[in-house]
Parts: sequence; C-alpha cells; structure tokens
Amino acid sequence: MELEATLREHGHRVTRPRSVVWQVLADTDGHLNALEITERVQTLDPGINQSSIYRTLALFTEIELVRESRLGDAATWERAHGDAVIHLVCDRCGAVYHHHAPSIERLRRELGGHADFVTDAIDVRVTGRCTRCNVG
Repeated sequence: MELEATLREHGHRVTRPRSVVWQVLADTDGHLNALEITERVQTLDPGINQSSIYRTLALFTEIELVRESRLGDAATWERAHGDAVIHLVCDRCGAVYHHHAPSIERLRRELGGHADFVTDAIDVRVTGRCTRCNVG
C-alpha cells in the first residue's frame, strides 16, 4: 500500500511525521505498541513529538493503512493486512505472531450468507505462550 496515494485519496497531505511513522511500521513485520513506535520514530527524527505520533496512528487507522489491535487495555499497531490471519498472542510477554489461515476466508464466505449481518472485518486472536516464555 502506498502512503502518498492513500493519504491524498483521503484528502490528507504527506508530512514528515506521517512518513516516518509509516517507515517504522513498514520496516516491522509485526505489532508495535505506542512506546515502541515512539522510540523508533524518535531515533529516526527526534523532532517528532509523541502527540504527532498518536495523531498519525489515529489517522492511519481511520483510513485503514494500519490495524489497531487491542488486548485488554494494551493497543498495538501493524500495517493493514487481509483478514486471513490469526493473531497468536503470548499472554506473558505480549509478543504477537501471525498465522496465515485460509479458513478465515471460508468463515467470511459463510458469514456472508447471514441475512441480518454484514461483516466488515474478522480479527481472530489466540492467547497462549510463545516458546521463549514457555521454557521452564
């Protein structure tokens, strides 16, 4: 997904904070929390403040460039992707792994036959422990 085209399509400008936040998310294959995003953005450009980062994440979520995931009170962000992914969440360290699952697309088709409901997104999370936390 191209940042500039998507922003312009929605009537927004490409700014330095938006470009840097996008670069951080694009360079990461997974989920980042607000602190991790802020640290990485400020490493690239110390002049970008936290409120600009939060506004950028809200905008990117609104125009569907990124997906915000919540597990309890904690939020993480990642680049937008199709629904055919199950999020495997470690309930000890918070790591999130993607498991590609064609069964999610089958579920979408099944739900499409329900007359009283229209599916926007499917977000499946499975909690457990990653191998690092399960040792011991």
